[in-house]
Amino acid sequence: MRSEFSVPFGWDTDVNAAALGEVTWGAAQGLDNCVYYTIGTGIGVGLVAGGKRVHGMLHPEGGHIRTRRHPEDHFAGLCPYHGDCLEGMAAGPAIQARWQRPGSELPADHSAWEIEAFYIAESITTAILLHSPQKVILGGGVMQQHHLFPMIRERVVQNLNGYVNAAQITQHIDQYIVQPGLGQHAGLCGALALGLEALQQHAKLNS
Repeated sequence: MRSEFSVPFGWDTDVNAAALGEVTWGAAQGLDNCVYYTIGTGIGVGLVAGGKRVHGMLHPEGGHIRTRRHPEDHFAGLCPYHGDCLEGMAAGPAIQARWQRPGSELPADHSAWEIEAFYIAESITTAILLHSPQKVILGGGVMQQHHLFPMIRERVVQNLNGYVNAAQITQHIDQYIVQPGLGQHAGLCGALALGLEALQQHAKLNS
């Protein structure tokens, strides 16, 4: 890239970029901490903490966190590495493999959605307890099933059982677990935000 383009540029995972886009212009604008999930052909999780995207040894892989099983779900899981991790149980291909139909063809009252909400809520509960985000954003193709949102919120409240005594959970959870403010453009906007960051850093180094 450097040999071909003489401009500053930034790198990150697609979900971390989407999280940055949402912090910069979307549902988490003005906040220091958020978690962004993309739930589609896979599951990715992007984290922003203290106003910065989270990295470490590599980058967060929240889609592969293990989850408790729904008591009525006997699906083995689809992840080639872990079987029944979050992605293996709740990504789009797992829905299709479990029910022999893609989620887009399942009615809103199908039992698939209660199971789906269970697994997503399990992960969000873990994220709240571990990361204490100021906003949880759920994007990706599976989350176009908008009836999932109230089901997930209800399950998260049940999981926490009053332990996290914050108004965002106890009174305003419909404003806490939300759709991306940038819609399907969160990743694209995040890429633009990465470029702006790189330009700003370049300007500081050369000022």
